[in-house]
Amino acid sequence: MVFKGTTMFSASLFRNIRRFQGFRTIRQICIKNFGNTLRLLPFYCLPVPFVTVHALSFRNSKEKEDKDQEKMIDYKAVIEAAEQLYQDYKVQELYDYLVQFKDCTNDEVLWRLARATTDKGKDSTDLEVKKSCMFEAFEYAKRALQINENNFACHKWYAVLLDYTGEYEGTKARISNAFSVKKHFLRAIELNPNDATSIHSIGFWCFIFADMPWYTRKVAAALFATPPTSTYSEALYYFQLAEKVEANFYSMNLLMIGKTHLRMKNYSAAKSLLVKARDYPVVTPDDKKAHEEAIQLLSKIGVKS
Repeated sequence: MVFKGTTMFSASLFRNIRRFQGFRTIRQICIKNFGNTLRLLPFYCLPVPFVTVHALSFRNSKEKEDKDQEKMIDYKAVIEAAEQLYQDYKVQELYDYLVQFKDCTNDEVLWRLARATTDKGKDSTDLEVKKSCMFEAFEYAKRALQINENNFACHKWYAVLLDYTGEYEGTKARISNAFSVKKHFLRAIELNPNDATSIHSIGFWCFIFADMPWYTRKVAAALFATPPTSTYSEALYYFQLAEKVEANFYSMNLLMIGKTHLRMKNYSAAKSLLVKARDYPVVTPDDKKAHEEAIQLLSKIGVKS
């Protein structure tokens, strides 16, 4: 009898609510999904504004809770721990540590997560994993840059990953991205003139376009009225500047100085730098690549390893 009375009251209330203009009920949704069972009348007599406000209130409460939780995180400690793992080259551990903060709004954490994900991709021998990691990393880099456009590292990693993902999308895409890549590298250098990797990166950009084969130049000419161009001299300037800022910071920079000298037929200078690249301690995949390519290039100029 209690249920019947409650049902009769709810039905009466439902009829009264329907008289008010501007209110719509969810009765039709309930009928469609559950049929005309009277037991649902207490629920579907509620007007849509009530349900919507309740949902919005819950969502806003959840967002506030997330923000409050983020405020409680000591990001300085997170960054210090991440840097230690990076210095120790614990690639998977670093990624696993930082990925738990992937939804944060801290640009310093996000660009480091982009870097860690890139290193994870480079470390993998699975081509699909490599590709997936580069695109995942690019999403973190994009968010980091959106949060803080005055952070040099955000510009650097955005440019690096725009180029890396462009490689997977094909020559046309990579060339289309070229001006944007250069712009972000130059902005990174402007914000931090003492970052050797940003300087190396713009040098590598210059080398790529100085060393571009004729058929790629044709693609570039079809895409741009004035396609991106550079010279070996310009590339060498940036590689040497990076070395001046921080000597022996990167095996690939030593390799690229030697390789550029080789293209310019400066064989003596090329030999000296290629030997340094060959003898650089092999820790990372880039070190391994620099070591192997240096041996190949040295053999071409008669130096046995």
